[in-house]
Parts: sequence; C-alpha cells; structure tokens
Amino acid sequence: MSLTSWFLVSCGGTRHRLPREMIFVGRDDCELMLQSRSVDKQHAVINYEVATDEHKVKDLGSLNGTFVNDVRIQEQQYITLKMGDKLRIGYDILSDAK
Repeated sequence: MSLTSWFLVSCGGTRHRLPREMIFVGRDDCELMLQSRSVDKQHAVINYEVATDEHKVKDLGSLNGTFVNDVRIQEQQYITLKMGDKLRIGYDILSDAK
C-alpha cells in the first residue's frame, strides 16, 4: 500500500485530505461539503480502491455536473484521478494534488 497522501486543493488554497475510503461530496450531509448553489445535496462520490491505490470520482446525477480537466464526466461512471487533475464540482474548482 502506498504511503502517499492525496489532497484536493480549493482555488482559495484550502486543502482537503482524501481518506482511503469512500467519501461523498455535496452541499448537505456529506464528508466534503461545498457551500455553493451549483452543488447538489449529494453531488459526487470519491472512492479509494485499495488494490490499485487510486482515487476515482463519480457524478451522482447532478444538475450542474462533475468535471475532470474541464471535461464533464458521465453520471454513474467512475473516472480515475491522476496527480495534477483539475476536479470541478458544479462551478467550484478543486485541484487534485499528490
């Protein structure tokens, strides 16, 4: 297992450490809450896969979408995050850094 930690970094510089487990991202009752009207209550999920030591993001059918490197991902389909990827939840940009 890797000892590397992954972080999401907001445009304002706030770092959110990604745990090695599944987390929900949204506006309400989520492990990572974003205060934006463009973010659904439960917008996306980021899942950690132990076997591959990877974080994957999936949109949960949100209205304003989830984007990796400015490309909207299809809902209910996991996309593997790589170092330096730009993750956008609705209109809120988070950069993925390793």
